[in-house]
Amino acid sequence: MSLRPALFCTLRALTVAALLAAGGAAHADDYSDVAKLVREGKTAQAITQADKYLSANQRDPQMRFLKGTAQAAAGQNDEAITTFTQLTEEYPELPEPYNNLAVIYASQDRLDQARSALETAVRNNPGYAVAHENLGDIYARLAFQSYSRSQQLRGPNKALKLKLSTLRSLLQAPAPH
Repeated sequence: MSLRPALFCTLRALTVAALLAAGGAAHADDYSDVAKLVREGKTAQAITQADKYLSANQRDPQMRFLKGTAQAAAGQNDEAITTFTQLTEEYPELPEPYNNLAVIYASQDRLDQARSALETAVRNNPGYAVAHENLGDIYARLAFQSYSRSQQLRGPNKALKLKLSTLRSLLQAPAPH
């Protein structure tokens, strides 16, 4: 059974507002402009504007993060993975790029990589609630996979059937807004 759970909808990337709050006032307009373009679905323009800004400020982690967010929103997952991975290499203390990597990995059913990235995010910032929630979602997906495999190997039993049913309901639940 190939289950594309609605639970992935609950995996959330970092909100741009939190990132902008950390930025300096001098660049706030640039960050706001790119973030607005992403929100409006104008991802190509957002990437172009981010690249223009980055040509003069190559190492700016906030704009690079916004570019990665725009790439992911545009479906350019390989490029977004590259952007977020570079951020984790250069700024390993930042939890947000790990969280966003995990969201992409989870969407590709690369659950072990998503788990690893989220564990790093929560290790870097134990108070990062979104990463904790996303990690719980990944654990639920991994549990479903393990219980399904157990059922295949030894056949159904009442306790296992209940666990699978409960997780299936959780995984198919509509995402809260």
